[in-house]
Amino acid sequence: MAEEDETTVRHAYKESPSWSWPATTSMQRKFSFGAICGFALLLRMMLSLQPYSGAGVAPKYGDYEAQRHWMEITVHTPVKEWYVNTTNNDLRYWGLDYPPLTAYQSWIHGRIIHALEPAAVALNTSRGHEDARSKFLMRWTVLSSDILVFFPAALAFVSLYYKLAIFEEQAWALSMILLQPALILIDHGHFQFNCISLGLAAGAAAAVVSRHELVACVLYSLSLNHKQMSAYYAPAFFAHLLGRCIQRRSPVFGVVKLGIMVLTTFTICWWPFLSSRHSALQVLNRLAPFERGLYEDYVANFWCGTSMLIKWKQLFSVPVLARLALGATITAALPSMVQQIRAPSARGFLLAMLNSSFAFYFFSFQVHEKSVLLPLLPATLLALEEPGLLQWLVPYAVVSMLPLLRRDDLVLPYFALLALFFLLLKCPRHFEYKIAEDKLIKIFRAPILRNCSLAGAAILHLLYFYVQPPPRYSFLFEAFITSYCFAHFLVLFIYANCKQWYVPGDGQWVSSSKKIN
Repeated sequence: MAEEDETTVRHAYKESPSWSWPATTSMQRKFSFGAICGFALLLRMMLSLQPYSGAGVAPKYGDYEAQRHWMEITVHTPVKEWYVNTTNNDLRYWGLDYPPLTAYQSWIHGRIIHALEPAAVALNTSRGHEDARSKFLMRWTVLSSDILVFFPAALAFVSLYYKLAIFEEQAWALSMILLQPALILIDHGHFQFNCISLGLAAGAAAAVVSRHELVACVLYSLSLNHKQMSAYYAPAFFAHLLGRCIQRRSPVFGVVKLGIMVLTTFTICWWPFLSSRHSALQVLNRLAPFERGLYEDYVANFWCGTSMLIKWKQLFSVPVLARLALGATITAALPSMVQQIRAPSARGFLLAMLNSSFAFYFFSFQVHEKSVLLPLLPATLLALEEPGLLQWLVPYAVVSMLPLLRRDDLVLPYFALLALFFLLLKCPRHFEYKIAEDKLIKIFRAPILRNCSLAGAAILHLLYFYVQPPPRYSFLFEAFITSYCFAHFLVLFIYANCKQWYVPGDGQWVSSSKKIN
């Protein structure tokens, strides 16, 4: 009976597909998936021809220069000096502030670039190096990372989680993951390597839903060791895996086994920095930038979105704000954790990833506008299950980064990729049934609400691009954009938490997980 229920859930909206795929054999399916991956790669290559963060803006340039500088430092200095202020490593100039796996990745890419273009990573003399050859090589480091990590993770997830879906649905789900505009704009426009940490997290999610929990622990630990922001998913992984262990005959043994796997992975990643307590603490100090304050740029989260009404930075000291942020984050993530401990399931786990990452994005200390990529990942992984959520979250996530993208001169790609997303969203008309049957999302489908939301976004764009703000409030429109997006995110966060508590526990998912294994 459980198997029939799950099949009904996965196929309730499969009739009358609008996409007519000719591929039916295994080889033809592989070709079609390859075409989607090829198109996603082509978009990334085209965007790589556009400007990037801090292009030509001395003295510190931007994130492009930060990544290049880390390659320079890791190639030319001993491991023990990577996170230490020395003559050759001035931490005030883009010092490493990500975990060891990012440093190792920088070393690998730095060695490759050093072999092909030594001047691009020459010690102390390559700051601001931006010739055509070095930019080509730098862009390819991101493209290759995407191909080697994020693309395989997306393919694995679609193959495992949507195994019972028809091929057209699988193809659309893969498109939503690989063509998600925010990740493309940040990694291949702005210039970062989020594709690695998010790819490892997506791979860990695929392992969780296929019940390969030891593999999930390793992959998630690697994701956390690449970027500390992957901690946004920690409540979801912890609660789900703990809930699974509690259901077994020997729960303590299950917890110990998973704990050993996590500790082993962390030990391997941190081994060069475990020679002394002082060495390990130096790395940890670089990962916790409390001196930067509650927030820096305009972020569509609670602290920044409400700052026009409540001057948080003026009312409270940094230690008090840090405690407030910690308490608020735990409180916001707790309901999602409780649900997964009580009734763990694959779909509930993905919703928990979304809810816990939203909790961190809203309330944690020192959040960047790019951190919206964290809740976007589970939202795209749930594309077939929650298309209504996807069509609201993705556009406003991209809009929330508009001030950043405008500074990077990426306005044209911003509009182009948003248009592509809306086009892809309209292709599979049979998913409209899935949205229509969702009682919780009916309120979002009210024409007046949707039209008012879009009109508000359009007005904000016109003001931002064509109206000069008052001199006293030079960042007024940026504040309006972040507050407007935060209001939408808050509604979606409440919806996703409510939706998670509707998801049944193991009883509905046992048969499918056995099939996958």
